[in-house]
Amino acid sequence: MQNLIISVFIFLVSGATALVFGQTTEAIKPSVVAGDVVSISAASIVVNAKTGQVNVAITDKTEFKKVTAENPSLKTAVAAAASDIGVGDKLMVTGIMNPDGKSLPARSVYLMSKSDIAQKQAKEAEQWKTRGITGKVTAVNPQTNQITLEIRSLMGATTTVLTPKQDAKFIRYAPDSVKFSEAKPSTFAEVAKGDSLRALGDKSADGTSFTAEEIITGAFQTTAGTVKSVDVATNEVVITDLNTKKDVTISLGSVSVMKKFPAEFAERMAGMGQGGMRPAGQGGQPGQAGQPGQTGQGTPAAGTSTPGTPGQGTPGAGRPGGFGGGRGGSVDDMLERFPNITAADLKAGDVIAISSTKTAPDAKIKAIKLLAGVEPFIRMAQMAAAAQGGGGRGQGSVNMQIPGLDGFGGQ
Repeated sequence: MQNLIISVFIFLVSGATALVFGQTTEAIKPSVVAGDVVSISAASIVVNAKTGQVNVAITDKTEFKKVTAENPSLKTAVAAAASDIGVGDKLMVTGIMNPDGKSLPARSVYLMSKSDIAQKQAKEAEQWKTRGITGKVTAVNPQTNQITLEIRSLMGATTTVLTPKQDAKFIRYAPDSVKFSEAKPSTFAEVAKGDSLRALGDKSADGTSFTAEEIITGAFQTTAGTVKSVDVATNEVVITDLNTKKDVTISLGSVSVMKKFPAEFAERMAGMGQGGMRPAGQGGQPGQAGQPGQTGQGTPAAGTSTPGTPGQGTPGAGRPGGFGGGRGGSVDDMLERFPNITAADLKAGDVIAISSTKTAPDAKIKAIKLLAGVEPFIRMAQMAAAAQGGGGRGQGSVNMQIPGLDGFGGQ
């Protein structure tokens, strides 16, 4: 969400810059530099922009303005001073870039403080936590303007019928991007069966219906496999896909969550009913197999609930980027307490699962989330597939639903 705020901020400042510099010659083009403050002195500010660090020179003609994260419109900007700027704040600077591309005499400096952004993110994360839902689209009805969702939690799966408000806002992840900041405005017509969906709004007392004011969708996929090699320098992992048996390269540059299930917890959770079956030795007779991830006879299925915010990559914490988690006791609440890992913690032979936007066959996958220690869930999915006539264990395509591995995340 932070990046979305900044994108709006850039757009507004860019428009203002065009007006301010409207009389300049075409040979001299105004610049807008945006980024985090790295350091500040009486004479200059170092900003970490997309193109690298830029030294912003302050003169007696530099004008300082402050806008809020709640309303980043220039119309609401108020006078500020260089002394109001701190390390970590967001700046938008206008001026004429020097030929070296690394220094900029500032004409105007627009400030958005990191504390203000953090307050807005916390407020939004709480909203998504208390008024948000996450689920898988099972049906779309254009005639009634309703979407049917399967919503999973530690207690099993439920069905909710979502109705968008008349002025509901639709956003959809780009097919080639895992970043929420690159999501595009969307419409009801783009929502499809199988999509992952997050919505903010109001739930009925019985939980069977939901009125949505903001809806975020995306087409995601889950890939699981055995690690073949790890390249820490490039932050990439090669796995052998458990379904296709082909090698797939996983890029971790955009990953928002990398966690590892503790072994005992994963075994216990998988035994709760992943795939509608219990592993031998878990007590009781196994229930009849259902679809992987659905409730089998007598045992509730474990699955994903509402994860975390779009904001900071949030993604266990709040919206796309951060989305707020589910209403208490969600899988993501537990994932937050699990160990964080990096590419350096993975080794050949490990079994991992990755969520990503849907990609072409054999294409490199940009991971949104990566979970290690998932062997028990995959084993149960394979057993469920075998029980349904899907072939022997490990054979054929297995529908794997790993708790907490929803597609949302990314900045």
